[in-house]
Amino acid sequence: QVQLVESGGGLVQAGDSLRLSCAASGRIFSSYAMGWFRQAPGKEREFVAGISRSGGYTDYLDLVKGRFTISRDNAKNTVYLQMNSLKPEDTAVYYCAAAIGIATQETLYEYWGQGTQVTVSS
Repeated sequence: QVQLVESGGGLVQAGDSLRLSCAASGRIFSSYAMGWFRQAPGKEREFVAGISRSGGYTDYLDLVKGRFTISRDNAKNTVYLQMNSLKPEDTAVYYCAAAIGIATQETLYEYWGQGTQVTVSS
């Protein structure tokens, strides 16, 4: 069993930055690829960013490339999402998730956090 807890969300203005954190416990963190997803009101959840077990490979939603950066610190059992130049359309609940390998499909992620709200106003 893996438990994931997100933090770092909040209310910001367009152009601001936030850094989300996801702390993992219960199993060896480095055994899992990690991903960030988001879900806006009335919309389906979408893949935002993913990172491999060692951090050597990353993948991003096209809309966030160049603005968001996913990273991990296996010694701290934590994955991060640095979000810069935030836009109102980034407003959503952000979830971290753990998978056996790097993936973009929700069904390949076994464990999910409860989410943290990010709201970007203009």
